Amino acid sequence: MDRNLLIKEDETINEALKRLNLTGGRVLLVAAAGDLLLGTLTDGDIRRALLAGKAFQEPITSVYNRNATTLLQGAFTLEKAKRLMIRRKLELLPILDHDGRVLDTLTWDQAFSGQRDLPEPGGKIDTPVVVMAGGRGTRLDPVTRVIPKPLLPIGDKPVIDVILDQFERHAAPHFYLVLNYKCEMIEAYFSGHVLEDRLTFVREPSYLGTAGGLHLLADRLEGDFFVSNCDVIVHADLAEVLALHRRQHAAMTILSSIQHHRIPYGVIDFREEGEVLTITEKPEYTITINTGVYLLSREALDLIPKEVVFDMTDLISVLLAQGRRVITYPVNDSDYVDIGQWGEYRKTIERIKLVD
Repeated sequence: MDRNLLIKEDETINEALKRLNLTGGRVLLVAAAGDLLLGTLTDGDIRRALLAGKAFQEPITSVYNRNATTLLQGAFTLEKAKRLMIRRKLELLPILDHDGRVLDTLTWDQAFSGQRDLPEPGGKIDTPVVVMAGGRGTRLDPVTRVIPKPLLPIGDKPVIDVILDQFERHAAPHFYLVLNYKCEMIEAYFSGHVLEDRLTFVREPSYLGTAGGLHLLADRLEGDFFVSNCDVIVHADLAEVLALHRRQHAAMTILSSIQHHRIPYGVIDFREEGEVLTITEKPEYTITINTGVYLLSREALDLIPKEVVFDMTDLISVLLAQGRRVITYPVNDSDYVDIGQWGEYRKTIERIKLVD
């Protein structure tokens, strides 16, 4: 068992997020001395706590689940564990001894290893998905002068397939690709594709920004719909995102990522005439950033001007100015990858090599 999964109940939310990044999972085991299990802490528990107003520096004491589902060593079968995971949508089950101490864990991937048509722990969505795939990919120049960004390889798949897979896992009913740059090449790739019958291409007359092309879908979209940039991969329970969006009656839900950044220098705070007030050595900051994946209500489409360059940040500003409800659904740092820049693209390739 990876002992990084164990965390004390007096640790902070911020420390728990770092631990999730370290383990690469979505579940931690809250334990007392001697590995006595107190409960489990998921990224969803943390997200709900943050959305309820808790601060990053607050302890996880009131956040974690004290009624965790567990397995007793020697008293379960793999089939029983699978049924539990599917029924309760669990990605990890702690295995305990008779005294309640953690001996090991069983993860979703371990339980269903090698199984075809692997079920997903998340729920289904009933909303179409729009992928904004018309940009030139200038941050990935010069390669994108030859190959459009959506077709750049990530392992044995192009970027666009990796993105579509995130939504296909939740049974998205239909996909729209908004195209401009090298659109013929992208359309040719999807000839005979497994999703061809559920895919519609929409060509922009000219590049219209990260939101302007949505106006071209005004007569095709009737309700809520997801929008994704074509250079980001976000792992999230999209059914949970949709439920939150509808429960909050939001015009837009922004999928965000909680990021931890350490400044590798001493940071000086000073006032007039250069008088130093404090110096903080290598401070660390926790910020929440926009991932480039959104869930929009139909009302938002009416605010997008016709055939004008219009970015998603412009739409957000208009919604806020009109008093429309804009909310966020935060995911952890490790659940977000921006493959639109070379550094992150290379990291993603290396991560896939390690998994393989």
